[in-house]
Amino acid sequence: MKLLVTGGAGFIGSNFIRYWLNKYLQDSIFNLDLLTYAGRLENLKDIAEKCENRYDFALGNVTDTDFIDRLVDQFRPDVIVNFAAESHNSRAILNPTIFFQTNLIGTQTLLQIAHKHNISHFHHISTCEVYGDLALDSDATFNELSPYRPRTPYNASKAGADHAVSAYYETFGLPVTISICANNYGPYQNVEKLIPLFTTRAICNQPLTLYRSSQNKREWLAVEDHCRAIDLIIRNGDHGEKYNIGSGVEKSVEEIAEIVLRTLNKSNSLKTYVPDRPGHDRCYLLDSTKVRPELGWQPEIDFETGLRNTIAWYVDNPQWWQAAQQTQIREDQWASR
Repeated sequence: MKLLVTGGAGFIGSNFIRYWLNKYLQDSIFNLDLLTYAGRLENLKDIAEKCENRYDFALGNVTDTDFIDRLVDQFRPDVIVNFAAESHNSRAILNPTIFFQTNLIGTQTLLQIAHKHNISHFHHISTCEVYGDLALDSDATFNELSPYRPRTPYNASKAGADHAVSAYYETFGLPVTISICANNYGPYQNVEKLIPLFTTRAICNQPLTLYRSSQNKREWLAVEDHCRAIDLIIRNGDHGEKYNIGSGVEKSVEEIAEIVLRTLNKSNSLKTYVPDRPGHDRCYLLDSTKVRPELGWQPEIDFETGLRNTIAWYVDNPQWWQAAQQTQIREDQWASR
């Protein structure tokens, strides 16, 4: 099988490429990435060396129709897996336009090219945030039939992309699937995200910036478990369907900070509180019962073990994240906007 993976130099995309090429030794992957601040070729340096005959890379933008058309025509993939996205809510507040360009227009561009070239399967990676949020004391969960209620520019751009994917299935018969995932964690995640942000700041004895609504919760999914779910959807999922991918494990921002500080033997005095960003979701929990019996998926990585291993990875790889610290945004920039 030949896969075109967009956004494959980013966090989840690079973990997926590593997972796939290590598991399927006859398959090949072409990685397309624009290499913005969150995409780094060094994330796949080992794979590029180990799988040089089965892995290739091109620098490009998913909104560039002519470039994507030529690439697909030359590589002729069986499957396109779309990870390419701007994904940080804080950045979306400061520059919404780039989120809609990449996440919505980029996805539509890929869909149009996939339709033109009769791609056998288009899989799109979405986010639990398209559903909106739930009250902290709610017992509800989001299933695949829950209405979309995006609350931020990032959420809205991803929701629009999901609708575009579904529309290409309904209108053109393009074979598509969508996976809607909980918050991922693991190695190679950019330091602007919560767990690597807290971990790297704690290592450096720098303040851990928590929003004042620090009891807001997130559902946490190990990136390796997510990759296994995508694998099953690509191979066995029903075209036109959405699949929620969640662990069922919820932890508040406050709890994550305390676990990181405790694991690294750092003082709680490093916690500091900043104003909430606009549209800060309270919590979202996915009902992933559909994917479990239908495709036989379930999370395998215990959260405490997975988080401990993730923290250890950042401790052991300071050269990877130290340069990235320079690109972090201030989490209070919108206070004056």
